[in-house]
Amino acid sequence: MLLRHTPTEITERSALVINPAKTCQPVGAMYAALGIEGCLPHSHGSQGCCSYHRSALTRHYKEPVMAATSSFTEGSSVFGGQANLLQAINNIFTVYNPDVIAVHTTCLSETIGDDVPQIAEKARQEGKVPAGKYVINASTPSYVGSHVTGFSNMCLGMVKGLAVKTGKKNGKVNIIPGFVEPSDMEEIKRLAAEIGVPITLFPDTSGVLNGPLTGKFRMFPKAGTPVEALKGVGEAIGTLAMGEWASADAARYLDSEFKVPCRVLDLPIGLAATDRFIDALRKIAGVAVPEKIEFERGQLVDMISDQHQYFYGKKVALAGDPDQLIALTEFLVSMDMLPIHIVTGTPGKKFEGRIRELTKDMGRPVNVRGPGDMFLLHQWIKNEPVDLLIGNTYMKYIARDEDIPLVRHGFPILDRVGHSYFPTVGYKGGLRLAEKILSALLDRKDRDSPESSFELTL
Repeated sequence: MLLRHTPTEITERSALVINPAKTCQPVGAMYAALGIEGCLPHSHGSQGCCSYHRSALTRHYKEPVMAATSSFTEGSSVFGGQANLLQAINNIFTVYNPDVIAVHTTCLSETIGDDVPQIAEKARQEGKVPAGKYVINASTPSYVGSHVTGFSNMCLGMVKGLAVKTGKKNGKVNIIPGFVEPSDMEEIKRLAAEIGVPITLFPDTSGVLNGPLTGKFRMFPKAGTPVEALKGVGEAIGTLAMGEWASADAARYLDSEFKVPCRVLDLPIGLAATDRFIDALRKIAGVAVPEKIEFERGQLVDMISDQHQYFYGKKVALAGDPDQLIALTEFLVSMDMLPIHIVTGTPGKKFEGRIRELTKDMGRPVNVRGPGDMFLLHQWIKNEPVDLLIGNTYMKYIARDEDIPLVRHGFPILDRVGHSYFPTVGYKGGLRLAEKILSALLDRKDRDSPESSFELTL
């Protein structure tokens, strides 16, 4: 349904969300679990919940997403799902033989009060978990947080369920990439390899949700973070967490429980954030930045400089995940663009403060809300129009109603492809993102220009 009847008069709403700029925690938990090699995500709740979570991921990544469910019935909903989960664990290891079952809860099982760690321990004691196999878990009710916090909770579940203490450092750097695309995770690994830093990236969905078509079905692709690597994250020389909302909890747990020092960075989207990521890698591993990385950085600086006149002063409205919006806002400001309307659906008190800090030198006020929704964003746009929208597929309704160009970024993207294969992190990703923004602006310029200014070259 189009939104042309959205009113310009803004009324504060405390108990009503319209067009939320998020989805629910289990989606993020399921996505994170798919980043473990040989892992089957398991939804502890009803079949309908699991079907929605799988569908959301499948539609975004255009890949089949495998997951199991406890299949709650009326009886389970009243008396609890312990029997269902015990039977599920036994069936899954018997039939599908994964290395790990990653259990995440739903609204139903959380409301009932199922103690999933206790149930998993009971399954082990009853011999339902084979030797060398693992059951990890995360608490992810949909009525709090978002897909971003669900991702974070499952990352924490990986550390709690798999990390071990050996007393010997392994010389590696942990990198928790945040809720980003498989292509972004691949780019983070490439950058670390170019610099010569041995890392453990977890989770890692590259090769899982952007793999090749081979004609042969594999229940578990030969990709993802190996279990043995996850066991060793507690013996790393340090951890870099990409994003406060999606990655920091696991990193801080490793710091407090395993004495692995951590640093929480912004997602490396754009020039400055990538600079900080590269510098942190350099310092933590004690290595020099190779010329190839400096060359890639120079290419991004060159594009921004060459096309600055088209970026300058353009007003932008954004909606999405907090970690991504913070990095995107900094990138836009660095190109002298004006991100003036910014909304995330994910709760978190620090978000508005970070955005205001990043935009304080723009010389004009900025509308920012966290948590907020796309209805509010649309109202802001009606009161002060913008030149560009950046957000997920659901922003296309605002784009059509207000006749504004849209650059699709974030989750979910249901009506375009490429996000799984082409990164937007790092300097190479910054080039792609700047090119997408530039193309959207110039396409609009070509559409609207009179013949006298219908340019043939930039």
